Amino acid sequence: MRAADPACVQAAQDRSPKAIPPGWRNPVPRGRYDLLVVGAGPAGLVAARTAAAAGAKVALVEGRQIGGNCIHEGCIPSKTLIRSASLYADMRDAAEFGVQAPTDIAVDFGAAMARVQRIRVRLGRTISPAVLTAEGIDLHFGYARFVGPDAVEVAGSTLRFKKALIATGSRPVWPQIDGLAEAGFLNNETVFDL
Repeated sequence: MRAADPACVQAAQDRSPKAIPPGWRNPVPRGRYDLLVVGAGPAGLVAARTAAAAGAKVALVEGRQIGGNCIHEGCIPSKTLIRSASLYADMRDAAEFGVQAPTDIAVDFGAAMARVQRIRVRLGRTISPAVLTAEGIDLHFGYARFVGPDAVEVAGSTLRFKKALIATGSRPVWPQIDGLAEAGFLNNETVFDL
């Protein structure tokens, strides 16, 4: 495999829904939060939204991307590509189902990847900062650092809380294989930016 071009990866990241909105300012902390959630992936989003809908005062902290790996580098893009591959296989094997197979089936990898991007963007709209804020969630971009049993520091602000949930997800680890870096490789954080 070849390494993804860093400029292409950055360009894809800049146009994706995971980017911090231009000009974004974290809100002024609103006293002591009922729930502080660290990580805006699927688990953190569900927890924050559920608590806010129940009337709790909620702060949600995200260091990288709203939606986490699931929307951007895991479940959603991989299943989207699998669906395209499955459709191709169904058309190729149509005769097995008593259907005349198309004579010329072509795969347009660029179009398949554009579909991945469209779906990521569409889903990203449902978890945008504006949507989360409208749901009553104080969204803070930055990395949380616990500074006490009931406080974290995020981007220079101290957030106090009654309860905290850590839902930070995961990141890939690169194996220490001689020549791997020189040969180039892709992982779940770069492959969907092809």
